[in-house]
Amino acid sequence: MNNSSSSKSHVLDQPELSGPTPKSLRTKMGKAEDSEKKIFHKKLKDVEISVPIVYGNISFWLGKKANEYQSHKWTVYVRGATNEDLGVVIKRAVFQLHSSFNNPTRVIESPPFELSECGWGEFEIAITLFFHSDVCDKPLNLFHHLKLYPEDESGPMSTKKPVVVESYDEIVFPEPSEAFLARVQNQPALIVPRLPAGSVLPPPVPVEDPSKRKRGDTKDHPMSQWFMNFSEADELLQLAAARQQVQAHIAKFRREISLLDGQQQQQVNSVSDM
Repeated sequence: MNNSSSSKSHVLDQPELSGPTPKSLRTKMGKAEDSEKKIFHKKLKDVEISVPIVYGNISFWLGKKANEYQSHKWTVYVRGATNEDLGVVIKRAVFQLHSSFNNPTRVIESPPFELSECGWGEFEIAITLFFHSDVCDKPLNLFHHLKLYPEDESGPMSTKKPVVVESYDEIVFPEPSEAFLARVQNQPALIVPRLPAGSVLPPPVPVEDPSKRKRGDTKDHPMSQWFMNFSEADELLQLAAARQQVQAHIAKFRREISLLDGQQQQQVNSVSDM
């Protein structure tokens, strides 16, 4: 299943979509844990930050260049659902390949989070996402089955029509820290809630040197022409934004009810003292 990486341009054509489009997921991360080693950040109650992502692979048959051990060139990746830069949230991605590959554990330290290889076999790839220190302490594990061959294996293979398999997920961070929200509130890769009027966030603090940071979006990616458009992605983003607005209203009503309960209790105490 092993071997080397290479680059090659391909003529635009319709990709081979292998299998049914996977259902969209919503992965809720655990709340960030405080520790003595970390500076305490005030948590925002009843607030969620969502990050829509897509992960999958694109594979090309090598045609006449194919041999027994290298029949396909493939790329596995994690990208923003709208091809925005995920580097504002994800610090690194680790791809665990089949043990037959040289150095099967591949660590990608900056976006775009992807790797390309050549091989002949399909197998499951474990993808572990690590987040910046103000985002989440716990990594997220994803699993993707590398697909090289189209569903209709009886048909002729083409070097111009890649096999594309992608899954949509929405990573949800409940009760984020003020520092996290302040840093990403203007980032297009995230769904960020509107804060109540009068709310003040601390000044944003970068988690990495801006001068060393490279562009990490995939809008001009050489294989972006093959990326799938999820018909429900836009709707999901709108639903997520609406859900966060509802949660903000619920939080507001809770505060108002708590205030009214306090006032009523004061009135009861005043009457009982008379």
